[in-house]
Amino acid sequence: MRPEILFSLFTPVTALPGVGPRTAALIERLSGPNIVDLCFHLPTGLIDRRFAPPLSAVPDGAVVTVTFTIDKHQPARNKRMPYRILCSDENGEMTLVFFHAKEDYLRRMLPEGEQRVISGKAEYYQDKLQITHPDHIAELKDIASLQRVEPVYPLTVGLTPKPLGKAISAAIDKAPYLPEWQDAAYFAKQGWPSWGAALHAVHAPTSENDLSPNSNARARLAFDELLANQLALGLVRRNMRGGRGREIKGTGELWSKVQAALSYILTGAQTQSITEIAADMGSSTRMLRLLQGDVGSGKTIVALAAMLIAVETGAQAVMMAPTEILARQHYDTLKPLLEAVGVHSVCLTGRDKGKAREALLSEIVSGETRVVLGTHAIFQKTIEFQDLALAVIDEQHRFGVHQRLSIAAKGQSAVDVLVMTATPIPRTLTLTAYGDMDVSRLTEKPPGRTPVETRALPLERLAEIVSAVERAIVSGAQVYWVCPLVEESEDNDLAAADARHAALTRVLGDHVGLIHGRMKGPEKDQVMAAFSSGAMKVLVATTVIEVGVDVPSATVMVIEHAERFGLAQLHQLRGRVGRGAKRSSCLLLYAPPLTQTARARIEILRKTDDGFRIAEEDLRLRGAGELLGTRQSGLPEFRLADLSVHAELLAAARDDARLILEKDPELEGPRGAPLRVLLYLFERDAAVRYLRSG
Repeated sequence: MRPEILFSLFTPVTALPGVGPRTAALIERLSGPNIVDLCFHLPTGLIDRRFAPPLSAVPDGAVVTVTFTIDKHQPARNKRMPYRILCSDENGEMTLVFFHAKEDYLRRMLPEGEQRVISGKAEYYQDKLQITHPDHIAELKDIASLQRVEPVYPLTVGLTPKPLGKAISAAIDKAPYLPEWQDAAYFAKQGWPSWGAALHAVHAPTSENDLSPNSNARARLAFDELLANQLALGLVRRNMRGGRGREIKGTGELWSKVQAALSYILTGAQTQSITEIAADMGSSTRMLRLLQGDVGSGKTIVALAAMLIAVETGAQAVMMAPTEILARQHYDTLKPLLEAVGVHSVCLTGRDKGKAREALLSEIVSGETRVVLGTHAIFQKTIEFQDLALAVIDEQHRFGVHQRLSIAAKGQSAVDVLVMTATPIPRTLTLTAYGDMDVSRLTEKPPGRTPVETRALPLERLAEIVSAVERAIVSGAQVYWVCPLVEESEDNDLAAADARHAALTRVLGDHVGLIHGRMKGPEKDQVMAAFSSGAMKVLVATTVIEVGVDVPSATVMVIEHAERFGLAQLHQLRGRVGRGAKRSSCLLLYAPPLTQTARARIEILRKTDDGFRIAEEDLRLRGAGELLGTRQSGLPEFRLADLSVHAELLAAARDDARLILEKDPELEGPRGAPLRVLLYLFERDAAVRYLRSG
């Protein structure tokens, strides 16, 4: 399917001169398997080799390119001694130093009595100028090739700069001329170079400015990548909405009864979101809506309102959560409300086995069950619905996009999809990850929630903190104690949690429980039930409690090694307390010295509890790649665009993509063919299949 013009770029890197299987494996680990991956592996620094002083004027620590005569070789007397070569010019002297050197190679490269040019870092040892292992050695005729600015690339273990630099140069030379896909007027206004010229320019920086994400060449390539992303999302959105829609219009009777039974009044943002969702469900096109709500902003009740609209029309609704704890909590929260209005619901997770599971599935397929709550177990092919009309997916970033699509395929006609996240996502990321969806935002907290007092303390004050926790328990408080994230290793996380649980049990007695991701479902339920009831006073946990766990009586959150967590994750953890009317506090324990980023992160958390502002700061501090602290975040990875810098380009790419699909929805016009090349260039092949002639 890929256009022939791109064949040379999608050839394995082993096709490049000097790249054998071993080097290719290292390059693949670093950037990817194909030549195009090397083209998009951008430099992050530069070495300026243009400084060429006489030997007498070489400053200590400078990178220099110097010309000299080789006077004498002094081979090493033993393996621990270096091989030295004495050199000079008209003004001064210098020694070249090599460890573990091969004498025949050095005599061939640097023959006595001849002139050579080298480039490397100069240093003074016992007041004498020397260069250890020069970066480059050349004959006088090649001096121009040395006196240049050299790009510095990110490396991986086992791969050195020279072979990588040669491979990248060869890769860029393979880049073909590509037809221009940019809008002519916008392209001229920006003053951008062509795609090929931009690619060459980003790999040949002459100053720090050329490395900037805002440089002309980099901005052009970033826009290309963002346009491919937005165009692909637009095609996916059109395809998803193109399915046979269904008008789901409830009477409002069940929702009115539930509202009357609630002990609180909905916020304006909740009411607005329900209105938007009802309008989407009632239209003839399929709903694809993202509901973003900060910690404790009341997304679950909005989801219930949406599910009741489906139930009122005689259809079914499903709500999926990423963990069993969260699925069962949703079930426990919603079951009484659903029962009160005569709606039968079940909870389905991977734990359900045998006859009990068969009974649940039978109830679902017969239509007796109107609302199903569960985990990814619902994706399984064996689970069938009588008439599924709405799928609510909680904490979408824990699920892949393909799962979002597979649950939507379980209905008789196009299933409406409501995606929820309590991890506020900056607007720029919302566009790139959820550009196929409409967005509702819950920006208010329900009345009665008290702000959480947040303090940061060094770990050396641990004994004081344990004493304070002991006093808090005596006064009736309940405490979460979250253990550090260690190198994304479950074993290490568990060891840390086990050790802390044992230490706190010694001081506080049997009031301390432990919960982690490796426990079996019934064990977790037992621990959570004991904590929810107040029988257990302290819950030591890994980040399994990060999202959604709701125990209003818990008022203290201790986060150990807070510097190891992302800002959004710290905010999520803090959101487990302050869910009732009592004063709550969050203690961030850190191991000094803090890095500048960790200090900024903790400072932001102390100053604000606005999750949307925190998300924007997190993007600024860490960049898009790490933002949600999870590799399966569902967010696209950009290699040329930097979302913390290129927000304006993203907005322009979104507008351009929308106009393109309005004017030429099948990409068949003059600009359409180059745009298809663009989609393939950035491996958005799946999106091209949605085109009639794709």
